[in-house]
Amino acid sequence: MSKDYSVRFIDEVGRIVLPAELRNALDLEIKTPIEIHLSKAENEIIIKKHKLSCIFCGETENLKLLNKKHICPACQKEIAKL
Repeated sequence: MSKDYSVRFIDEVGRIVLPAELRNALDLEIKTPIEIHLSKAENEIIIKKHKLSCIFCGETENLKLLNKKHICPACQKEIAKL
């Protein structure tokens, strides 16, 4: 029976190592951007793979890069109306 958690210790400079099994399961390679969230109510730190999204509405499909920011077609059209 495999467990779905692993205990790791924080080192002297505040780092932890994600186990290879977890990195492999989520296809996390070197330089993969991740998000780190704090859930105070649950006393949890949540780590998940970062997904690119529109800076205005959060859409994740068909993004264009504009001045190092991602924007979706719908927001692009709205900006063009201005």
